[in-house]
Parts: sequence; C-alpha cells; structure tokens
Amino acid sequence: MMNTTSKILRYTLQFTVRANIKQRVKTLLTIPLMALAFVSCSVFSLHNEGANPSLKVSASPHNSSHTFSVGAQRFEHYLPLLENKRVALVVNQSALVPLPSSSESKQVEKGRSVHLLDALLQRGVNVRAIMSPEHGFRGDKGAGEKITNTVDSKTGLPIHSLYGKTKKPTSAMLQDIDVVVFDIQDVGVRFYTYLSTLHYVIEAAFAHDIDVVVLDRPNPNGRFVDGPVLEPTFSSFVGMHPIPVLHGMTLGELAQMIVGEMWIDAPKETRASLTVVPIADYSRDVIYSLPVAPSPNLPNDAAIQFYPTLCFFEGTDVSIGRGTDFPFQLVGHPLIELGQSSISVSANDAAPYPKHENATLFAHSFSADKVSMNDKNAPLMHFDHTLSGLDLELLIATYRLFKMNKKDDINFFTRPEFFDKLAGTNRLRKMIEDGKSAEQIRQSWQENLVRFKAQRQPYLLYPE
Repeated sequence: MMNTTSKILRYTLQFTVRANIKQRVKTLLTIPLMALAFVSCSVFSLHNEGANPSLKVSASPHNSSHTFSVGAQRFEHYLPLLENKRVALVVNQSALVPLPSSSESKQVEKGRSVHLLDALLQRGVNVRAIMSPEHGFRGDKGAGEKITNTVDSKTGLPIHSLYGKTKKPTSAMLQDIDVVVFDIQDVGVRFYTYLSTLHYVIEAAFAHDIDVVVLDRPNPNGRFVDGPVLEPTFSSFVGMHPIPVLHGMTLGELAQMIVGEMWIDAPKETRASLTVVPIADYSRDVIYSLPVAPSPNLPNDAAIQFYPTLCFFEGTDVSIGRGTDFPFQLVGHPLIELGQSSISVSANDAAPYPKHENATLFAHSFSADKVSMNDKNAPLMHFDHTLSGLDLELLIATYRLFKMNKKDDINFFTRPEFFDKLAGTNRLRKMIEDGKSAEQIRQSWQENLVRFKAQRQPYLLYPE
C-alpha cells in the first residue's frame, strides 16, 4: 500500500468511439495511463450517521490506516466533462460524496457526506434526470420488488426505474441527455444486479451517441476471484457476462471490460465515449467497511462477506435470513435442524415475501470473525473456519443434511433453474448432487479462472 503522500498513478482511461468498434478496442488496449501526480489525502472524521465514502480501513493485511478517495469526490477529473451538458445520473443511496474537511459550508457539518445529486446541483451541473437500479433511488425496496417511475420530492427531477419491466434506459429516458453519470456501490459478485444495470446503461447510451462517466467505488470482496465462469446458456439479469461469481474487479474496471470485449450490443460507429474516474489510493486486497448499506438485505459488513456463498441458497429450500433481523447472516429451515437457534420469519420492508414466512427456523448463525452457534452440538458446528469468498463446504454440508432427512417431501434444490442461473452453469449443482468434494468442484473451474485473469488484465486499474 502506498503512503498517503507518495506519488501515485491517477488512472483516467477514456474510450472514444469514432469508427469501427474493433478498431477502437485495439486502440484502447495501447492507451497509456495518465501522468503521475502527487496526492495528499486527509483523513475525514466519520459520523455514524454520516455515511462517508472516504472509506476508513477496518482491517487490512497491510495494517493500513489509509482513506480512499472514491471517484465521485475527484471532481477535477469529471466536472469538465459535464460543463454545458445535460446530465442524467444512475444512482442510489450509495452515491455519497464526503465534504472536504476545509468546507466553509454553513449548511452541512464538516466531515459529513452529501449525495452526488446535491453535490452536482450545488456546482451548477445541469442534471435533468435520475435513473435508479434494483432497490430504488433510496435503496429501500426489497429484492425483486417492482419499482415504478416517480419524482424526487426534493429537486422535482424525474426518477426513471431501471428495474421491473424496463431494465434498459429507453429513448424517451435519454431524450435531451448528453452525458450519463453512473455512481453505485457494488459488492463484487456477478449476480448482484447493479452490474447488469451498468451493462444496459452503457449499451443504451452508446446506441444514442451519449457519453458515459463511471465514478468508481471499491469492491468489498475484491481480493477473491473464484467460482464458475458463466456459460452463455445461463445468461440472465443475475448474470450477463462470462466472468466468475467472484470476479475481483470494480464496476469501473468491469465497464472497461464490457466495452473492450464488445459484450454490449452497440452500433459499429458511435460518437460516444466511456470515461472511468478511478479511486485514489486503493488496492483491491484491502479489507474495509462500506459506509452505507448497498441494499436492504446487506445491512452490514458480515452480510456482504457472506453474500457470495449464502446467495446460492436462494435456489434451495434453505432460508438465509430474509424476513429476520439477520439477512444473509444465517442458514435455517423450519423442519431440517441446521442449527439450534430459533428465529422467526415475518415480512418486512426489506423482504415483503420471505421464504418460510411466519415459520420458526432451526437456524445456524454466522459472525464475521468465525462461524458460531449458540449450541456447540449444532449439526453444522464442525464448519469452524471463517466464512468468506465462495465457501463450497457449507453448500455441500447443508445439502448432505437434507439428504439424510427421512422426510421424502422435503427437497434441497427447490428452484434448480434459479440456482443454475446464479452459478452460471448447471455443473455446480450436478457435482453437489453427485457427491463431489469441495476440492473436486473447485478444481473444475480453475482452468477457466486462469483464462479470465489473463483476459481481465488490460482493464485493471488498481494493484493486486
């Protein structure tokens, strides 16, 4: 990790399309990175309620105390691109910008955050519309919940929903727009749908000769590259690209890869450009705490850490805590004793229709430091290592408990098609059913991971 006063690379890579896309790709792969610059990073005081995106490191392999400057706060890199332009924002509640410590603003306390929309309006940017992904502009809608178009009560700007019947910006949404700015916090997992929204935004913008600016944010699971690479047959909104479940990339890097690998359905000729404003002083192997929950059912660091593994249970009869106080922090079932904790399930704002609603689960709960149970004799207690990355052992152990169950009417894979969409293949499910070990399953995708890592290399912006 570089010192805060050291010389760092300010990576600003812009793809400008003037002719054939193939020619553009050849060009972008040889574009040199921008010049070196000295950067002095000051530490912002974090308020618990302030949700400051200058991210303090909570734990790090390097014992670092650095703060990160997310793309949104590096105004000097992208405000010139918005000057005299009509701008649309693709944002949610995570698009927060810290106020500089030297702010003389009397309206907002020092060290507090402001939403990107307000920050740009304060700087005279002509914002004409807002577009929101799954969970909505304020991030308060449950998974899969339909979101309708509305109006922002504070600014009067239209908010176009990109989740529901319309997942791709329409011509009407993009009318009278010159630049689209994308700023959303991701969690580094292929089936987290903000990546799919980014894909459709770039695709629609390029089709209308509209520039796209991606303000990059860190990947909280960035140190992992694991899982099967998606096969085209299993492409869906929960997985559109031939990348592994855990890709180890930021959305800014993935935006470059989407364009560079020609994964979007864009015209052969377009005047549009993609600009990525990187995070300053960031390394993907640093563990840190996100300043704001990226979605309702990922309320804390633990849930984000467990999400890559526990989300696979969405294709099974196992609850992962939706409709409880611990979403994505447990596995439970009303009949199969996965643990000794008794946890009730009921509908709430984050989960309007939870699995096993109004039932009480035999639940096995997790913590960020270790797998823990109230009762040391719980069935999964032998699973005693940290749950992080993609943990096949937990999936296999839970499946075997279901197989041991004598009640024939209880199946583990209740939604096998959805499980396969999450995996990007049906091979993972079949290998679990065939009794393969975690080592055998993981070995099955190693060759594809090696190819992916080589393929992604030209698009990486941060040291590994």
